[in-house]
Amino acid sequence: MLSVNHLDIRYGNKHLFKDLSAVVYTGDRIGLVGVNGTGKTTLMKIMAGKTAVDDGVVNRAKLFSVGYLPQEPGVVSSTRSVYEEAEHSFGSVLDLQRELEELNRQLAEVQSDSDDFHQIVQRQGEVQHRLEDHDVYTIRTRVEKVLHGLGFRDQDLQRPVASFSGGWVMRLLLARMLLAQPSLLLLDEPTNHLDLDSLTWLESFLQSYQGALVIISHDRAFLDRTTRQTWELSLGRLTVYKGNYSYYVREKEERRRIEKAAYSNQQAQIRQTMRFVERFKAKATKARQAQSRLKQLDKMALIELAEDEQQIRFTFPPAPHSGRDVVMVESLAKSYDGKPVFRNVDFLLQRGDKVAVVGVNGAGKSTLLRILAGQLPADSGGCRFGTGVQLTYFGQHQAQELAPTYTVLETLAHAAEDMTTTRLRSLLGAFLFRGEDVDKKVAVLSGGEKSRLALARMIAIPANCMLLDEPTNHLDMSSQEVLQEAMRQYDGTIVVVSHNRYFLDCFVNKVLEVKDGQVTLHDGNVAEFLERQQLLEQRQLQQGKTAETKTPTQDEQTGDSRKERRRRDAERRRRRQELAGPWLKKLAEAERKVEELEGEKERLEQRLADPALYQDQKRWSTESAAYEETARRLDRWMQRWEEAQGKIDEIDRQLADEQ
Repeated sequence: MLSVNHLDIRYGNKHLFKDLSAVVYTGDRIGLVGVNGTGKTTLMKIMAGKTAVDDGVVNRAKLFSVGYLPQEPGVVSSTRSVYEEAEHSFGSVLDLQRELEELNRQLAEVQSDSDDFHQIVQRQGEVQHRLEDHDVYTIRTRVEKVLHGLGFRDQDLQRPVASFSGGWVMRLLLARMLLAQPSLLLLDEPTNHLDLDSLTWLESFLQSYQGALVIISHDRAFLDRTTRQTWELSLGRLTVYKGNYSYYVREKEERRRIEKAAYSNQQAQIRQTMRFVERFKAKATKARQAQSRLKQLDKMALIELAEDEQQIRFTFPPAPHSGRDVVMVESLAKSYDGKPVFRNVDFLLQRGDKVAVVGVNGAGKSTLLRILAGQLPADSGGCRFGTGVQLTYFGQHQAQELAPTYTVLETLAHAAEDMTTTRLRSLLGAFLFRGEDVDKKVAVLSGGEKSRLALARMIAIPANCMLLDEPTNHLDMSSQEVLQEAMRQYDGTIVVVSHNRYFLDCFVNKVLEVKDGQVTLHDGNVAEFLERQQLLEQRQLQQGKTAETKTPTQDEQTGDSRKERRRRDAERRRRRQELAGPWLKKLAEAERKVEELEGEKERLEQRLADPALYQDQKRWSTESAAYEETARRLDRWMQRWEEAQGKIDEIDRQLADEQ
């Protein structure tokens, strides 16, 4: 359990936190929400012990560990590989294992009647006892499972950490946090650098996580799936809602309605009392009664109506008219350093289409968008735009192109000369520039603020086709909802790369999937696309290999005779034996060794489970060392088995493509 007690932080006349108290219990699943600037990250850092506060403000139960994932990784100077860095989460366990191995070695070299022998045996027992709570022989499997789930491939595991971008380093830090399994996980925007596949895996992992969670996220769907309680920070106060984000939205509206009704009733009562006092305070017969009612007012607990956070509304102007066909892509191909990103891409987007581009990180989503925007040349093929198409593009580099000497308002005014100052301020408010913020110089803005301003500037330019790459990364929930509603009403064409499913599902009607070098256009929103993908995977598992279940009737329908079918099958078997023969032998050998070692491991486990064994320290040491050696050999042979099976699967896919 962790508690925050009477936290009070003030900056000048502004209260960041007003006498804030909160408790996290074991197993809690909490979403921490609030508009940007309310102190969510500050509160999380205080809970993590990263920001100092007065003694007694933050209390933790004994043996209650806390893990904190920040929004940005900072400088990572590790010289280890990705696997080694992730495995470092088990550093204390691995140190104990190495110590046990060293103790076993020393035990074999000293006399059983010496003082050293008894000291080593005693320490050996202590170390063994501490290791019993950790399944040390499954560490490799657990590390690889988490790294693969977060998008790392087998070939990435031995690459140095320094060779990865900041987004991938964040994934690695998240993997370390998940593997460490602290009592409380504090996650600040953990989904910012994840693609849909990794996001889905993380949701599943967190749903079965044994510890407590506190999550800051602007992804509503992610919060709904991973949390069961919501903490709202607003105007220095923390309010607890016993449900996920969707419950919080409904309950907050209901509480607000009840609070307003109670406030109105109390104000009416106060006005009525004051009228009575003003009327009768000068009359001797009523003066005492008037004074009594004034005292009642003094004792009354006044209802304070929470201030409404400013509501921003924005709509796009009508899109300039264009032809029916907006974007025509034909035989498009792109490679980097000889490695194909995609090839033979063909699709057509029409007026009013709103398209989500999805795929794993590195599949080529941003590359495709940059080619459409004319920011990057294609290797072959290309794209054409229909009559009257006016294009705007938002990418990560846009923020660097802003003039540093302009103010925020001037930057937007130069892009949208026909907009009134009121509409300019309304648009800037939707992107979190409110009040005096609009007079700030671009030079003093943070990276996130520049990104938001660049997005606002792009949207202000009249266009009928918008290309956007992760537009919600620096927006809070309310700003996302403003942008989401504006895009839903927009009558032009939108192509957007985003991992925020709830944001997308409100307005997109098509999904462009970038996968394995191919680009495929699907009808429907992202939720419908993911549901179809799951159904397709289930159907493929049920059907198995269709080639093996074809009937003679099906052969006749394809025009193949039975004789021709047998000839092709024989040729395929010959080719498979030629290509996969050596790997099939390695697979058979590995399967035999795995079966043999699993049997040996099981026999050793039975012997180690015998309490009588621990009476004979020398025999126990021998059996324990044998068990460890068997486990290591089993792990090596399992790796060989997986490598051989992977090669065979690759050859089978190659042969299937040749057919």
